[in-house]
Amino acid sequence: MEQRLSLVTLGVADLEAAKAFYERLGWHASARFTEGVAFFQCGGMIVSLYPFAALAKDADADVEKSGNAAVTLAYNARSRQDVDRILAEAEAAGARIAKPAEEAFWGGYSGYFRDPDGHYWEVAHNPGFTIDDTGAIHLPA
Repeated sequence: MEQRLSLVTLGVADLEAAKAFYERLGWHASARFTEGVAFFQCGGMIVSLYPFAALAKDADADVEKSGNAAVTLAYNARSRQDVDRILAEAEAAGARIAKPAEEAFWGGYSGYFRDPDGHYWEVAHNPGFTIDDTGAIHLPA
């Protein structure tokens, strides 16, 4: 297995509402919207939105036992100021701030928001990582 992450699927309560939330954040859904799922190109990977029940059925999982806090998605920002700006944009789009941005124990700056379906997103600036012009993040050599 190659060491990469290609796609993250988020189970959502209301597909259209979730899609609209991410579009309010400035994301653009794929024009090739397939019935019952929404796809967003995110740099070198894809985020998809899929109804909870359908995702649970697909994964043969118990919906009641698949808690949202089990996965944290992360957005690495180019600066501390970007962290604050992105958290404010998320809140204005309908997110709930779960943890305001603060100095992180690992030397960076980060905060968390939860989207309308409860998925946790960390917004962080890590001075040890570089982000290229395409938005791809690179681990230090």
